[in-house]
Amino acid sequence: MTMLGTFLKPMHREGIRFLAIFAAIAAVLFWLWAPLGWIGLGLTIWVYYFFRDPKRTTPTREGLVVSPADGIISLIEPAVPPAELGMADEPLTRVSVFMNVFNCHVNRAPVGGEVQAIAYRPGKFFNASLDKASTDNERNSLCIRMDDGRQVAVVQIAGLVARRIVCFTKQGDRLQTGERFGLIRFGSRLDVYLPQGVEPLVCLGQTMVAGETVIADFNSKEPPRQGRTD
Repeated sequence: MTMLGTFLKPMHREGIRFLAIFAAIAAVLFWLWAPLGWIGLGLTIWVYYFFRDPKRTTPTREGLVVSPADGIISLIEPAVPPAELGMADEPLTRVSVFMNVFNCHVNRAPVGGEVQAIAYRPGKFFNASLDKASTDNERNSLCIRMDDGRQVAVVQIAGLVARRIVCFTKQGDRLQTGERFGLIRFGSRLDVYLPQGVEPLVCLGQTMVAGETVIADFNSKEPPRQGRTD
């Protein structure tokens, strides 16, 4: 990778119109008063950075569950998957990844398989790091059925600033592990519901990279991990 490639990443098509709007505003601000124009330019650069869509290297071994989002692990707890997905009404381990406004917001499939169900539900816009965001906030839920019959749910949750959930896939589609399936604007959270008996291999506060960081392994017998923050 070149030095330029380290800083300049491809931008997702969802961000093109926002970049154009902010660039136009910046140009007008420069015309009105140069200091305002520099502020507008800074915001334009942030919009490009927000919608960046870098390539990721996804591990391909069977049984791995990868992070669906960049961010940090904000919650690990038992919870019942969204009722609208029609999954079993029993608590599963939920791993939540919180994305701030500086994270890459392109979402990737945690596992490969067929999209059995997609369900959108309107709601509120609480801070996505709060536990109640899973039940009260606007959300879009997917149930992915793997080839071995096990199901993994992944839920896009709008946050305090995010007002638009975008999903690129539809029911019946097949996703590969790490494949792009959606995006949320501007600051939000992704929940992953692991199958019964599968323990997460991540800790609270751990930094995640979408499509790359392993959050669980169906073949692992390791107990839940403990972490330390220095």
